[in-house]
Amino acid sequence: MSAASTAAAAASAASALSGGKAVSARFTICGHAKRIDCMVDGDTFWMAGTKIRIADIDTPETHPPRCASEARAGKAATLKMQALLNAGPFTLVPIKRDVDRYGRKLRIVERDGKSLGEALVRTGLARRYGGGKRAPWCRTGWF
Repeated sequence: MSAASTAAAAASAASALSGGKAVSARFTICGHAKRIDCMVDGDTFWMAGTKIRIADIDTPETHPPRCASEARAGKAATLKMQALLNAGPFTLVPIKRDVDRYGRKLRIVERDGKSLGEALVRTGLARRYGGGKRAPWCRTGWF
């Protein structure tokens, strides 16, 4: 990537993080390489080098999962959100709190005014989340 295209991507990401124009990227699954545009799990991703926590949902953990069923559901949630993000431009909508205790930017992800998090909730791979203690995912018969 050239210096000009890198600068343009960073400017676009900054606009998106502040609730600006719709943006898009090609998201992969995060590995050990530098994290630019990749999925950590179903509710966390990196975009243009910034870590973003989808503020309106909670998904099963993948790093580390607490049980085998959480691992399976976490992988499915990650792949589904990856597909949703890769389907086209989206907007990152700020909430009252800018960052969480881990330094992740808190944003609601929308396309055409509709939450992509809510789309994941409808599949059963996420729960609505508004802050506070999260319910465990490892329960007999949950997945």
